[in-house]
Amino acid sequence: MNRSPFGQPLSRRSALSSLAAISAAALLAACSDSGKEAKPPEEKPAEPAAPAKPASPAASAPEPQGSVDMAQLLKPGALPDKQLGKDDAKVTIVEYASMTCPHCAHFAETTFPELKTKYIDTGKVRYILREFPFDPTAEAGFMLARCAKDNYFPMVDVLFRQQENWVGVANTKDALLQIAKLAGFTQESFESCLTDQKLLDDVRSVQKRGANEFKVDSTPTFFINGKTYKGAVSIAEMSAIIDPLL
Repeated sequence: MNRSPFGQPLSRRSALSSLAAISAAALLAACSDSGKEAKPPEEKPAEPAAPAKPASPAASAPEPQGSVDMAQLLKPGALPDKQLGKDDAKVTIVEYASMTCPHCAHFAETTFPELKTKYIDTGKVRYILREFPFDPTAEAGFMLARCAKDNYFPMVDVLFRQQENWVGVANTKDALLQIAKLAGFTQESFESCLTDQKLLDDVRSVQKRGANEFKVDSTPTFFINGKTYKGAVSIAEMSAIIDPLL
């Protein structure tokens, strides 16, 4: 018998059957297995540049909260990494996220679009997203994204942007189905995806590896060229970290 990240016993069809029954309180818990909410860093206003001098960064780089061996971090896991950007980019960002984490959604909506335009699309940054679900609903969201295949990142984006419409609602299963149908899923492919035991096990393996090997205990957690940063980092702070590495 499998168990969820909260220790609840789950059957082989759990990622599907548990969606309608799980409580809103459990789904909206903090993005941390410690039960403490991981607050995003405060936005710091940009200071005006002095005349005839380059513009000052909007924020200073936050202090890293540890480091990991990049060679170990980038070793293949249970699922192939989903990445954007060039393999030979000077900077590699690995994000561990949970689909039901509001701070992850905040980052996806407010920081990631500019990060992608400024750094990923220009070949400066390689970005890798890894699954770190804290509950069965987050597992289901990631499973649907994996089943979307080449549309993994668009599906993740939609699920983050629509988070309030499917997380903690009265019937999460139906809400997810409606979103999935817009992405081309049928009722059959939706249920087939969410009852794929191997996929569920692999998603959990990615989460377990992140926790055991790289000490991920909250989301979002970012590894930027081996340095660890936690919380929904702003684009100004992200720039302050990345720019010296280029």
